[in-house]
Amino acid sequence: MELVPNPDSPHSNNSGGISPSRRRQNYSTTSLAAATAGGAATSSSPPSLSRYESQKRRDWNTFGQYLRNHRPPLALSQCSSAHVLEFLRYLDQFGKTKIHTHMCPFFGHPNPPAPCPCPLRQAWGSLDALIGRLRAAYEENGGKPETNPFGARVVRLYLREVREVQSKARGVSYEKKKRKKPPQQEHHHPPPPPPAA
Repeated sequence: MELVPNPDSPHSNNSGGISPSRRRQNYSTTSLAAATAGGAATSSSPPSLSRYESQKRRDWNTFGQYLRNHRPPLALSQCSSAHVLEFLRYLDQFGKTKIHTHMCPFFGHPNPPAPCPCPLRQAWGSLDALIGRLRAAYEENGGKPETNPFGARVVRLYLREVREVQSKARGVSYEKKKRKKPPQQEHHHPPPPPPAA
């Protein structure tokens, strides 16, 4: 919000400026009214998007930017599973997950004790979630499910390969853990009283 000096204020000088001691305290009534009205408008606006929906929108915008920056630029209708794989590989440069090479002494260790020069990549779980959001966004933006490049078999195979490589390199198992059922309480009934003689 930009603060506007009030020329009618008793603390302003003849040129319409504000004395330095009052610079932060004087706002015009129109600015305050606008701020108040803006706050009221915000509170009556529709509820904000969920975290998932916000992330999906950001991911979709990022992918759209990637298509526009592609050489040559691509329209969504021209996008294929090959472009999706290219996008996923492009994202690796922004990854934060250390993926150890076969030559690294920490290959297969989930918690290496020291730093190493191995590359940073996007984690498999992040890529898997990203593809799920983009697959949904594609269809929400008019794409047909049967032509969805994010649901292509080659993309699923790529994600499976990334998961296997990363699980070996990092020593992290990606197998789903089975939920343990809570132990059922056995109801012990007191033994029946001995028969009366």
